[in-house]
Order: sequence, then structure tokens, then C-alpha cells
Amino acid sequence: MPRRNRLILPEVPLHIIQRGNNRLPCFFVEADYLVYLDLLRIAAEQASCSVHAYVLMTNHIHLLISPESCSSPAAMMKSLGERYVQYVNRRHQRIGTLWQGRYRSCLVQDERYFFVCQRYIELNPVRAGMVAHPLDYRWSSYQANAYGEADNIVKPHALYSALGAEQPERQCNYRALFQEEMSQAMLEQVRKATNGNAVLGSEEFIAQMAIASATDVMPRRQGRHRD
Repeated sequence: MPRRNRLILPEVPLHIIQRGNNRLPCFFVEADYLVYLDLLRIAAEQASCSVHAYVLMTNHIHLLISPESCSSPAAMMKSLGERYVQYVNRRHQRIGTLWQGRYRSCLVQDERYFFVCQRYIELNPVRAGMVAHPLDYRWSSYQANAYGEADNIVKPHALYSALGAEQPERQCNYRALFQEEMSQAMLEQVRKATNGNAVLGSEEFIAQMAIASATDVMPRRQGRHRD
């Protein structure tokens, strides 16, 4: 059965997930997380991808990015994946594949769905029962987005910047988003769209993205990420 083509458009946010092979761990010691984050920063810069959110779980990763071009995500993930596997195999004296096939992804609608996806990513450790609050998990972008902790990977999207006139106000309003519990239906919608390399958004947005992908004509949208 032929695999489904990815739907990727310049400047449209993209949710990416990549799992360890057979759902086995892809991070083994603290240094692994640090190396992956450093490689992510380098790969994102080289491929012209702005990273808005991320989380590194024991056996998979989530990213929310805005790519400059249609080829940017593939270039970023190829470089990141290859370099990290080389590092892991060398450090832990292993051979063979680390990742479970190609990464999965979905386009994300601005406005409502962008923050739904960002919360979904940063709440992953809470849903997994690893911590009680996203602030308690070290390997995510929550500290940067919610409290302004220095992070040379995260670049705010225009929607995040619109949360307030000043950084403290934006951080406060961002933290307030996490007071609303995500419904099971919304969680399943995010998972289905990402695992299917599809689109996360309204029916109208899904139709617009399909047309834009087929014709290379972008629909008018609100919000672009800020450098």
C-alpha cells in the first residue's frame, strides 16, 4: 500500500512526532537529551525552521515548527536524525536503526488549533504520568514559553506574541491556557491528524490546505512567526 504524501506548506505550522523503533527508548542518559537539543537547534537553523514547542519523551519526540519552505522539515529531520543516531550508536556501543521509520506530521491551523497543539506537546509528560505539572519536566519548551526561561531553540510564533504587549503578560496568558483541560475528543483529533500525515483544523481550513498544496497558492491567513 503506497504511503500517504505529506502535506507541507511554507510558514504553516507543522506538528512532528518521531518514535523510537518498536517504541523502545531513544534517550538513555541525561547527556542524550542535551545532545539532541543541541543538534535540533543546529538542524532547525540550517533548514530554516522555527521551533515553537518541543518535548523529548523517553521513546519519542514532538515538535511544533514553522518551515520556511516545503523542503525544510525533511531537511531538518534528516540531518537531526542521522547525527543523533551516529551519536547514540557511538556513545552506547550499539548498531542498527533507532527511529521507527519516517517521522509523522500534520499541518496545524492558526488561531485555536495552534495553541491546542502546543499544549498537547508540552502536556505530554503529564498525560504519561511522569510529572504532575509541565513545569516539572525538564526536556520541553514549557519553561521557555510559560516563564521565559532562556532557550536558544524556541522562536515565538506571532500568535504567541499576540498574547500580550509585554513578555510577562504573554507568559501569564500562556500559562492560563493550561488551566483548561483538553477533551479526549480533541486529544484524539490531534493524534489522528498527526499519525495520518494530515491536517489539524476546521473543515474549511482542511479544504483550503488541500487546495493550496495542489495549486501552490496560499490562502490568506493570520499570524506568522516572529524572528
